[in-house]
Amino acid sequence: MTKLITVLIVDNEPGFADLAGQMLEREHESIVTEAATSGAEALGVIEHRDIDCIVSDYEMPEVTGLELLERVREDDPDLPYILFTGRGSEEVASEAIAAGVTQYLQKESGKKQYALLANQITNAVAQYRTETELRESERRYERTLTTLHETTRDLMRAETKEEICRSAVETASEILDVAVAAVYAFEPTAGVLEHVASTRGSPSSGDPETTFERGEGLVWDVFSEGDSTYYEDVTREENVETGDALSRSELIVPLGTHGVLVAGCEDIDGFDETMTELLHILAANTEAALDRAEREQLLRDHDRTLTQQNEELTRLNHTNEIVREINHSVAQASTRAAIEETVCDRLAETDRYRFAWIAASDDEPPAPTAWSGIDAAYIDGIRDDGDQAPEITLVRDILESGQGQLIHDVLEDETWKSRRKEALTYGYQTVLGVPLIADERRYGVLVVHVAGADSVGESEREVLAELGETIGHAIRSVERTRAMLTDSRLELELAVGDSRLLLNRLSTQVETAEPIAVEGVIDRGEGGVVLFISAPSTASLTELEADWASIETLSVVSDGDGETLFELTVVSTPFLDVLRTYDVQVQMATAEDGLSTLVLEVPQGVETRSLVEAIGEEYPETELVAKRETTHTRSARQLDTYLAERLTDKQFEALQAAHYSGFFEWPRESTGEDLADALDVSPPTYHYHLRAAERKLVTLAFDGYSS
Repeated sequence: MTKLITVLIVDNEPGFADLAGQMLEREHESIVTEAATSGAEALGVIEHRDIDCIVSDYEMPEVTGLELLERVREDDPDLPYILFTGRGSEEVASEAIAAGVTQYLQKESGKKQYALLANQITNAVAQYRTETELRESERRYERTLTTLHETTRDLMRAETKEEICRSAVETASEILDVAVAAVYAFEPTAGVLEHVASTRGSPSSGDPETTFERGEGLVWDVFSEGDSTYYEDVTREENVETGDALSRSELIVPLGTHGVLVAGCEDIDGFDETMTELLHILAANTEAALDRAEREQLLRDHDRTLTQQNEELTRLNHTNEIVREINHSVAQASTRAAIEETVCDRLAETDRYRFAWIAASDDEPPAPTAWSGIDAAYIDGIRDDGDQAPEITLVRDILESGQGQLIHDVLEDETWKSRRKEALTYGYQTVLGVPLIADERRYGVLVVHVAGADSVGESEREVLAELGETIGHAIRSVERTRAMLTDSRLELELAVGDSRLLLNRLSTQVETAEPIAVEGVIDRGEGGVVLFISAPSTASLTELEADWASIETLSVVSDGDGETLFELTVVSTPFLDVLRTYDVQVQMATAEDGLSTLVLEVPQGVETRSLVEAIGEEYPETELVAKRETTHTRSARQLDTYLAERLTDKQFEALQAAHYSGFFEWPRESTGEDLADALDVSPPTYHYHLRAAERKLVTLAFDGYSS
């Protein structure tokens, strides 16, 4: 539809102004006229109505046509003004042009003059409107550009990426007047573009709150290509359903590696060059702001990490100092109870830990045996709750896994819900437990309670885990010492039917129903374990060295009447590992037809149940047959102590091998060369160590313990 042109005709002859208006309206359907018979009246009309063009006579009383032009130009310098007069002369024409009229036309008779006048009016108004729209567009562009610069300052002040994205879409919606604006951020872990912020000006627009999977939709295509793309009509694109589109036309601009800015319009090809340019400026400013926010976040994270590291280093130094004091105190303790009390006291005395306690593995259920920094009511609560106590569950898990465990925040941990009141009362949120362990034997668990959530770092955990090992070795040391000074020992008799036990496997090689027996065991550490096995002469063992991977060497030491003594070097077995862990000695071991009978000497302080369970874990077909107390004479105990103190490992090994192999029998059942070969040393070396051991034993016999 053609836009109407409102023309004001000014002439002091009323009849002529009306006639001219009628003629112009007939000539051009878009022209609508108003009449005024004086300059004053014309100014009143202009004040109350929008006029597109003025057609004025030259000679009029009070205010002439040129004087009216001057008044009009004060308000609108470019409004089309045509001087239509009956006074025609070059002087008037020159004066009119100099005054700034748009056109000059002399009145004539006939209708043709009105066709010419209508044409001049439409041309002048068209040019005026075009120039006005251009100026308005330029002013609007300048205003928008200024606003964008102000928005840029807001973007640069925003602290988070979310704030930046919200500011960007609000700017696109309010200032650039787009129907839909949205920002999607790239999430590298999931590999998707996630919705961050959006505005929607019309309910008919699509829902922008969506996620674009890898390779999905135009948004992902533009982001992966890295170049902005304008779609005049989104519905014409392949694989785009009308209902899925955010809007009819879309401009999608990548924001570097951060994501994309999407702007949509409800009309086909709804973005002009100016709008496109402004959106690109907005996108560039948004990308710069996101880069800045990312750098600042990295700096904040770096500063936070440094602060945390410094705090952790300070705590770690403090913890190391505590541990050094504990190690010194533990070294002076002579009993297990003293060790446990010392550890708890030293930890609780510091500002770092609220309180500490130790639970022993011997108890069932495990319960605190030593504590410090906490009143007995808390400990009684643990004991009263038994298996329902979260502390007992923690201790069980640590004993089972052999690894320390950390409760980051008891106020948030569902399994510690029953301890919320106690945590608030005693001021702790973090709980750390470490096993007291020595050579895989678990003596108990050390538990410390710390103020603050997640307040124990990895380095501190490692230090406390090492402390747990130190305590474990200290407990083992004092128990060994007590065992050496104690006459009474515990003997366990076990029946083991598991086919994986080496002794059972060897017994199956005997054709007759006769037992085989372990005469001695020499633990050579990394050099393996040497076993002396006596078996009936019918036993076919010599070929096993080549057939069984568990046997490294096998040789005959002596072959007597009906019995053969074999020397076997084997890699350490699970059974021997358990005995080594618990300091258990084999008193007697026999096997017949795949079933072994074992008599073990167990030191004081070793919990029988734990030992039997440890063997049962490796060999399920294990049964405890008997349990009995034994008593050694004081002289025998003193001899054991003397041998342990005076003989070197090599001397003790040489003496053991000679004893187990029948070297001291007559006639000798083995030679020094045989034993040297079994221990993988030269015969002179073996004889040197054996004679040194014999000399010390003789000295003991004749000179007593004083030497």
